[in-house]
Amino acid sequence: MAMNKDKLAQTMEFPPATEQPNVYPLSWHAQTAKLEEIWDAAQRENWDPKKLPWESFDVSRYTWEQREAIAYWWTLLSVFDASAPPVFASAFIKTYEAHEEDAVRRCFFSVTRDEQNHEQMCGLAITKFLEHPDPITYEPKTELGRRLQKNAKWLYFNGGRYWTGYKQAVPKYSLAVLFSSFLMGEIAAATIFHQMAAGCTEPVFKAAFRNIGKDEGRHMGICMALMERDYPKLPVEDRAVITKQIRAGYLFLSAVLFEPPMEFWDLPGDFIDNQREGEAIARAAGFAIPAYEAKKNNWRAAILNLKGVLDKYGIPFPAIPEVGITGQEVSDVEMEDIIPVF
Repeated sequence: MAMNKDKLAQTMEFPPATEQPNVYPLSWHAQTAKLEEIWDAAQRENWDPKKLPWESFDVSRYTWEQREAIAYWWTLLSVFDASAPPVFASAFIKTYEAHEEDAVRRCFFSVTRDEQNHEQMCGLAITKFLEHPDPITYEPKTELGRRLQKNAKWLYFNGGRYWTGYKQAVPKYSLAVLFSSFLMGEIAAATIFHQMAAGCTEPVFKAAFRNIGKDEGRHMGICMALMERDYPKLPVEDRAVITKQIRAGYLFLSAVLFEPPMEFWDLPGDFIDNQREGEAIARAAGFAIPAYEAKKNNWRAAILNLKGVLDKYGIPFPAIPEVGITGQEVSDVEMEDIIPVF
């Protein structure tokens, strides 16, 4: 494209208005004090996965079946956490394009940084257990490990379809809609990581889950503060989008927080049996993955918390029959529609 060499400054006293969305606001407005508090907490609580007590971790005390089972869980988590840095980086850029207040921009920077830590933690754990940095190209040592790797390959295939839809959704939806989608994952994630921190016997994982749980709690606080700020003036047309995204969030995030709904995820028939077998072995080795009923109760409690928030603003809640919650029927969710993140 040819550069515009017109010298406007020679023809007018002030320049024309800058085309929007412009990526930088040149302003530092502050209206939401709660977000400043959350940013300060993010600075205090920032952590480095490499500085956890790895010196106490002895992988040789685990059998190869246990190693592959625990590494599988980290792989399952990383299908979500490895997508989180670019997902939140996109949302972070959107806060600049939207000329959000200063603390909102910094809070979304902190979320992007936290999610990078979580992804790094997944990589460190997988590499230690498998002695290989990639669960997809790793050569399994046991028959269970082979079946779990098949699961991991199918999860990765499914997760890969999400990014295209997300990229299309971010410019299309307002930050108010995006916040509700993010909150879905943060509420549930904060619960499961605190439980795993309490139950894991390995010090390095206790420390990691404690830190990750704190991070997710802060992310939840960011979403709540922004919803309290924006939802009283939410446009009517956004309410239906939020209802659909809550249902989409349940379907998408159930793969890591509960069990993947087979009508939504494209997975082989033995997927859940393989996963349950791997989780039982990891659990017996001291890696505190919640059992089926505990996962179901976690999910139900998280969803009811979210319902309480949306009810306050008169936003219809979708039916989630899988955990016994009635509401508006939403039946047309596709992978390409998904905004929620973990």
